[in-house]
Order: sequence, then structure tokens, then C-alpha cells
Amino acid sequence: MRNVKALAYLVTSMVAGGAGLIWTLATSLLMAVGAVTALGAPVFLAVTWLDRRLATAERHRAAWVLRQRIPDPYLPTTGSGWARAAAVAAQPATWRDMAWFLVLFPLGLVFGIAATVATAVTAALILAPAWAWSVPERRAHPLVRQAMGTLPGELLLTAAGLLAAPLVLWLVRRLAATQARVAAALLGPGEHGRLVQRARQLAETRARAVDAQAAELRRIERDLHDGAQARIVAAGMTLALAERRARDGVPVVEDMATARRQLDAALAELRRLVRGIHPPILTDRGLDGALNALAADCPMPVEITVDLPVRLPPAVESAAYFVVAEGLANAVKHAAATTCTVTVTIPGPVRVLVSDDGAGGADPAGAGLDGLRRRVEALDGTLIVASPAGGPTQLTAEFPCAS
Repeated sequence: MRNVKALAYLVTSMVAGGAGLIWTLATSLLMAVGAVTALGAPVFLAVTWLDRRLATAERHRAAWVLRQRIPDPYLPTTGSGWARAAAVAAQPATWRDMAWFLVLFPLGLVFGIAATVATAVTAALILAPAWAWSVPERRAHPLVRQAMGTLPGELLLTAAGLLAAPLVLWLVRRLAATQARVAAALLGPGEHGRLVQRARQLAETRARAVDAQAAELRRIERDLHDGAQARIVAAGMTLALAERRARDGVPVVEDMATARRQLDAALAELRRLVRGIHPPILTDRGLDGALNALAADCPMPVEITVDLPVRLPPAVESAAYFVVAEGLANAVKHAAATTCTVTVTIPGPVRVLVSDDGAGGADPAGAGLDGLRRRVEALDGTLIVASPAGGPTQLTAEFPCAS
């Protein structure tokens, strides 16, 4: 299938190259004429709009061969008329699109003809017994008559074709990959575009991190107000009542016991709240020990594999811990899973994989997973949720090593 895609890409490039050359020359002439009229801006915007649609199709074609998506290089523009036209013209991607259609014609023609001829000749050699008998033998060289007119000669041609087939298939793939890489270089984001997109991505993740931090602070405030603070206030009132009763000579043993239970409950609430912010076990035992403690508390079997030659930064440890904790909680509560595996690996990006054998169907936009995504993206990481109906569910979080 890979060879078929590569050959189809090269063959269609011969047609696309010719059409692209004619289109680019015609639209360039049209824009040059329109530049001296009042229709210059609308014509330029219409042409570049169509150019971008065609370039998008070219990116999809190249993705057949590269087996990865080529991102759009275009930056958002505002305004209208000449201001919008100037903003579009200022983007290097606009002119790289046109450059690609000029490059595609000679590149597609040479590569397409080479791939087509090599494939056709090889296929003809392999199928020689099926057609060689029909070739006229008059005035042919004796060696040609021997090859075409006898069964041993035809079989020899077939053997030669079979021997040449792997080399031809490699050549077709190599030509297609070379052309697709040129397409990715011209049609993908340039250095300026990558920097702008990266800045925009960082701004978005920063905004989400700020929102997540604000939401976390509100949660902590609410939990303190409704939990520990309420219990401490109740304990204070109980102690005040016990103090008045003690002045009146009334036994206060029960009141003191009640206050102690209320303070114990407040302490447990504070410990739970601290674990929700940064589990102390992470500081004491590191990520390996913390994850094993999570597995020990889980009601189903959990296999933990942690391959970390060095201690991770605290922020990464905390985020990885909560990814695993959320994954295990979802597997138990919602997926009815019976087993789960957790893998944490490095070098390269720190990769955390949580996989269970449950029913699947987890919603990536759910509150819990969305909160996890924000926590991971705040560290410039990524979180991927794969949970088809029927399972299994996989949470994959990756963090840059420098986080």
C-alpha cells in the first residue's frame, strides 16, 4: 500500500504540476493587471484564497507519503481591502505557495516520468510470458528473438523483472519522499510562522494555566471554608460551651471528646486538601514510591513500571502523579476495569502511560480530564486520551525534559 500511494502521488503530480504552472502564470498576470486598478486588492485576496485551498490539497497529498500531517503555515489576518491584502502579502507562506506550484512542474514531471517508466518496464518484464509472443520477430536481433520467441527467454525476462522489482519499488518510494519533503519545506510553516504559532500556543497555554490556577485557588478556598474551617469553628464553639459548663461545675468530658473529634476531622480534612495540592509522599519518596502507594490503595491490580534514572522536577512529578491518580480513579469508577498498567519512561520526553482494560468511552472534554490537560499543558506538555467504546482506555502524557 505504501508503494501504491507513492506511485499515485508521483503520477498525479505530473498533472498537478502542469495545472499548477498554468494557474500560477495566469493568476500572476491577473494580479499584475489588477494592481494598477481599483480591483487590485479584491483580485489579490481572491487569488491567494484559492492558492491556499490548492496548497492545502497539496499538503494532504504529501501527507500520503510522509504519513504525518503538514501544519497550515498561515497566520490570521484582520481588516479589509488593501489593509488585508497587505497583511496577506506580508506572510511568507503566501509566496511559498506560488513558488511550490512553479517547482512542482519540473519536479513532478521528472520524478513522475521516472517512476512511471521504471514501474511499467518492470511490470512488462515480469509479465513477459503473457505478451512477448505477440511482438513481431522480423528484422529483430537474434538475441531479441531468443528472448521474445522462446519460453526460456520469456522466463529469463520475468526473472530479471522480479530481481529489479525491489530496486524499482525503493526508487519510487525515494522519489516520492523527496518530492514530499520539498512540499513540506515550502508549504509548511517557515521559521517565522513556527515562532508566531509557538508564541500563540504559549499564550494560550499560559491563559489556561492562569485560569486553572484561579480555579484551583477557588477550590482550595471553598474546601477550607466548607470543610476544615467549619470543623474548627465547631470545635471552638464546643470548647467555649465546655468552658462555661466547667465554671458552673458541670462535667465537660463529653464536650472535650466532641471537640477532639471535631479537631481530628479538621486535621484529616487539611491533610486531604494538602494531598490534592501536592502529595507529601512525592517529596518523601519520589514519583516511583508515590505511584506504588497509589497502586497499593487501588481496589484492582495495577502494574507499575517506572524507569527514571534521575529525579524529575517537582512540577513534573506532581502533574504525572495526578495523571495516574485520575486515570486509576476513572478506571475504577466509570470503566469497570479489572486490571491497569502504568508506565513512566525517559529519556526523551517524560512519558506517562496509563492503560486499563475497561469499557472505554471516556469523554476527553470531561471536567476531570480537562483539568488534567490544563495541568499538563501548563508545563508545555501534551495529554492524549484514547478511549474507544468497548475499551481499552489509554491516557498518554508527555512532558519536555527541561520542564
